Amino acid sequence: MTSFIIGAHTNRSIPTEWRDDADRNCPFCRIIADEMPSTRLYEDDKVIAILDILPLRRGHTLVIPKAHYSRVSELPPEYASAVGQAVTRVANGLTKALDNTALNVVCNQEYAQAVPHVHYHIIPAPSFGSSAVEPLEKAKENEIPLSRREMHQREFESREELDEDEGKVLAVRIRASL
Repeated sequence: MTSFIIGAHTNRSIPTEWRDDADRNCPFCRIIADEMPSTRLYEDDKVIAILDILPLRRGHTLVIPKAHYSRVSELPPEYASAVGQAVTRVANGLTKALDNTALNVVCNQEYAQAVPHVHYHIIPAPSFGSSAVEPLEKAKENEIPLSRREMHQREFESREELDEDEGKVLAVRIRASL
C-alpha cells in the first residue's frame, strides 16, 4: 500500500535532526509529555497508542514507544517487546470496535517516515462489499479501470484531518474493546 508514497522519497536527504535523535521538537515526544493534544486509545509505562490525525481510514492508529528512537533497528528489546504487545492489543480492539478483521500494520524507517520517532501504523482495510463503505467513484461504461497504483494514490489524496468529536466517539468504542 505504501509503495506509491515511497517513490516520492527516493533520493530525499535525511534531516540532520533525525541523525542525532533530537527529541526536543519531536511531535510524538510532545504528545507523550502532554504538550500536544491527541486521542489516546491505550497507554502503559513504555507505549502509547493514538488515533492518527490524518487517517487513511477510520480507526487509523499509531502505536508509539515513549522513549525517543528514530529507527526501529535501534529500538531496545524491552521497547520492541512492549510495542509488539501493544500493536496486538490495539489491533484486536480495532477489529472488534470496527467489526473488520482486515488490517495493514506498517512501520517505516527513515525512508517514507514522516515523523522521526519509531511508530507503527495500524490501518483498518476498506470493507468493500459492505454497505458502510461506498466506492469513491463508480466506473463509467467503456472507461478503463484504475490501476492499483492509481487507486492507492487517490486514496492517499482523499485523506482528511480527524474530526475531534468523531475521534472521541471512536476512541470510546476502541477502548471498550481493548
